[in-house]
Amino acid sequence: MKLRFTKMQGAGNDFVVLDATRAPIKLTPQQYQRLAHRRFGVGADQILIVGPAPSPQVDFSYRIVNADGSEVEQCGNGARCFVKFVHDRGLTDKRRIRVQTLSGVIEPSLQPDGRVTVDMGPPAFAPERVPFDAAGLQPRLEGDGELWPLEVDGTSVWVAVASMGNPHAVQRVDDVQSAPVERLGPLIEGHPRFPRRVNAGFMQIVSRTHIRLRVYERGSGETLACGTGACAAVATGIRLGWLDRRVDVDTRGGQLSIEWSGGGASVFMTGPAVTVFEGEIEL
Repeated sequence: MKLRFTKMQGAGNDFVVLDATRAPIKLTPQQYQRLAHRRFGVGADQILIVGPAPSPQVDFSYRIVNADGSEVEQCGNGARCFVKFVHDRGLTDKRRIRVQTLSGVIEPSLQPDGRVTVDMGPPAFAPERVPFDAAGLQPRLEGDGELWPLEVDGTSVWVAVASMGNPHAVQRVDDVQSAPVERLGPLIEGHPRFPRRVNAGFMQIVSRTHIRLRVYERGSGETLACGTGACAAVATGIRLGWLDRRVDVDTRGGQLSIEWSGGGASVFMTGPAVTVFEGEIEL
């Protein structure tokens, strides 16, 4: 079969975007893997499937498939590319849309400067909401938050856990460039205390309004940027008393701006969304 696609990126987090608004697209995990493969396919961290609205309360539906063929609940950088895609393709003339995902409704909006802001919804920190198995663990309290001890590779790593519709474990490091992301990332991702696996974040605090971040993502490995990871890092940092309410996040692929006023408020993420090229592939 021949499949039309659009290649997009947000802060270096890259995607293959498929338009399923007029007809459903049903691919196997192996076909998704082929699309995402950087030598035998198009190459991407995730595949984004743009679907029709499942109800009058939303404008579109949105599915996210990782490079390994597994479907996930949420993708912040992908959400920004989503709104640019539907706007550029003439699928809507709205600059703010409501999109149904596996984890709920998100609201991305296209800004006059070309960047996109996404209402990512409120973060969740209760272990059972992440989900995280905290049985038998004693957290260390800081500010209004908790740091949990996680046994990894024979040592204890202190992580803050959060859900942004998908699970995150964030640890603070002195220098993000030298952090052992390649070694610890996959061990944390598949740690038995995270029954649905987890995105492993490594956060360096530059100031109360500026952090550097690397994320080892479930099913994709380390990516150049992770939007939900940036939201989780900032939200946990605010809750722990380390950060202010608005923070610039430097990733390896670009900068994101995250705002959270605490409590049950939504996290807002602003960043770039860029179309790279369009094409057709035989699967």
